[in-house]
Amino acid sequence: MMALSNSSWSLPQLSFFLVGIPGLEESQHWIALPLGVLYILALVGNITILFIIWTDPSLHQPMYLFLAMLASIDLILASSTAPKTLAVLLVQAHDIGYTVCLIQMFFIHAFSSMESGVLVAMALDCYVAICHPLHHCTILHPEVIGCIGVAVLVQGLLLLTLFPILLRRLIFCEATIIGHAYCEHMAVVKLACSDTTVNRAYGLAVALLVVGLDVLVIAISYALILQAVLKVPGGEARLKAFSTCGSHVCVILVFYVPGVFSFLTHHFGHHVPHHIHVLLATLYLLVPPALNPLVYGVKTRQISQRVLRIFYIKA
Repeated sequence: MMALSNSSWSLPQLSFFLVGIPGLEESQHWIALPLGVLYILALVGNITILFIIWTDPSLHQPMYLFLAMLASIDLILASSTAPKTLAVLLVQAHDIGYTVCLIQMFFIHAFSSMESGVLVAMALDCYVAICHPLHHCTILHPEVIGCIGVAVLVQGLLLLTLFPILLRRLIFCEATIIGHAYCEHMAVVKLACSDTTVNRAYGLAVALLVVGLDVLVIAISYALILQAVLKVPGGEARLKAFSTCGSHVCVILVFYVPGVFSFLTHHFGHHVPHHIHVLLATLYLLVPPALNPLVYGVKTRQISQRVLRIFYIKA
């Protein structure tokens, strides 16, 4: 079997073929419709959130600045996935260049990691707001928030830059068909003819490191929050304290639950049909960006009031 070595950085002839959703080729155009709706919701919702926070100085507070980071990441994450996925499902644009594939894969995994980091920062913000309310703005002043944002960005870039670099070292055979709707790391690794032990080990290590540490910090933050809230006298005061972090808890569940389920089915769910795994992996990248603005729009009074004001003025 002829092999294509990727040890050099110039291989314009190598490209991959994205199947889309294997086994559901006849109904892929129907599946594209709800995915397109999710993408539109992600674009409109996150742009609206960014516009409201940018134009309203009263929202330049820690919670809303972290929300702006989350909205920016969601925009990039959804736009890294949806356009090519929709092109594959709707107009059979299956081919994707090797370099473009690596770039897409890097953006998807890097910004997923960054979103997890921002959720950690938002959990810490909830902890400070409830446990140290009088020093909230002093502890999380704009410079600190900026440093946290830079740290999240650098972590995502540094950890995930090795993904495409390690893939460049692999040798790919004639079979360059990816049974997926986008360039997912493990789906590309499985096409290699050469040894992929390092790629698989590093991919698993990054997933466990990022998700494991982030979930641990979030769990500790909410354990401390719960401990502090239970000490607050009066049911109404407790309810108000819980509602402070209600939106963040919903966003955490929307992001981590489908992600963990997709990860487990990919690595351990050998009996799960492949098209189910591809659908879950695709929804994992589109559902959180689409739902996050709705969650904050519904559960955060300041955001919902400004959204209603925008539509009322336009009406």
